[in-house]
Amino acid sequence: MIRTYRDTDLPALLEVWYAASRIAHSFQEQRFFDEERLAIPRDYLPNVDTWVHEQDGEVVGFICVFDNEVGGLFVHPRAQGLGIGRALMDWVRRDHPVLEVEVYEENAIGRRFYAAYGFKPMHAHLYDETGHPLLRLRYKH
Repeated sequence: MIRTYRDTDLPALLEVWYAASRIAHSFQEQRFFDEERLAIPRDYLPNVDTWVHEQDGEVVGFICVFDNEVGGLFVHPRAQGLGIGRALMDWVRRDHPVLEVEVYEENAIGRRFYAAYGFKPMHAHLYDETGHPLLRLRYKH
């Protein structure tokens, strides 16, 4: 079931983010994860629309969108491959005929997902804060 994020979801959302991010962003240093864990509730969540995917009463995935930008899409590793990421993307696509996202070039999991969904590359740039290249992708239906 997909529903709007509630403040009480924060611990579960952070758990999903961390578990998925450690795998997808294994090239990052621990400092990145520590800083992001603090920034998510402080800087990101207040400024985006967020939906969670619940399975048996537990948050197992979430997506954040700002305007037409996917700011984050994460599914807990134990729930990956079950169509949850696709369902979340379908959910936001209803109101957004064009979506863009940035994904680390080294994030093979994310790149594979977005390519399968139909996102097309626009350009790449180096993310100064991490020193890792980001790919900007676009989806249009």
